[in-house]
Amino acid sequence: MTEPRHAAPDEEQPQVVVDDRRRIDPEMGEVRPPAHAADEEGAAPVSEEPVVAEVVDEVAAELKTQLDERTADLQRLTAEYANYRKRVERDREAVINNAKASVASELLSVLDDVERAAAHGDLTGAFKAVADKLVSTLAKTGLEPFAHEGEAFDPSVHEAVQHSTSPDVDGPTVTAVLRRGYTFGDKLVRPALVAVTDHEPAPSAAPTEEN
Repeated sequence: MTEPRHAAPDEEQPQVVVDDRRRIDPEMGEVRPPAHAADEEGAAPVSEEPVVAEVVDEVAAELKTQLDERTADLQRLTAEYANYRKRVERDREAVINNAKASVASELLSVLDDVERAAAHGDLTGAFKAVADKLVSTLAKTGLEPFAHEGEAFDPSVHEAVQHSTSPDVDGPTVTAVLRRGYTFGDKLVRPALVAVTDHEPAPSAAPTEEN
């Protein structure tokens, strides 16, 4: 039979830990708090501020991105609408001006008759008053006459029907207006019919014979 082994006096005995899991303290008769509660009470509370700040920053960044996108869309729509209004206004003015120019061009023959009558001294009395009112009204709409004797010849607005040369001019010059031209704003309604004189060098004097 094996005898029980006794530990040596100087041999360290293992420490026995008794975990008392009873809910009621046998000595005090009170309910004990849970073991993990004590650990939680002793631990430092975990701060949630960094997490909240990070979420707020993410939301703010997302809102700023959406705001920038909506602002860009609004600016683009505003610019497109402004361009549309300018284009419509420009087209409307072009239609009005073309209509006025068309009506004015139909009256050019009347203005030619008025000018010829004035040149022959027949523009007098009530006829002159009506003619002056017609010319004034057409001028207010934008119809402007051009072409005068002595001005430089411009092939873009003058139509030369007669041509001559003279040493009295320095270059192509309008010397007679056969039919006045008209413009309406920047638009040429009718070119002027003119006589043009170009420069011709004067003949050199013949040398005289010496005795």
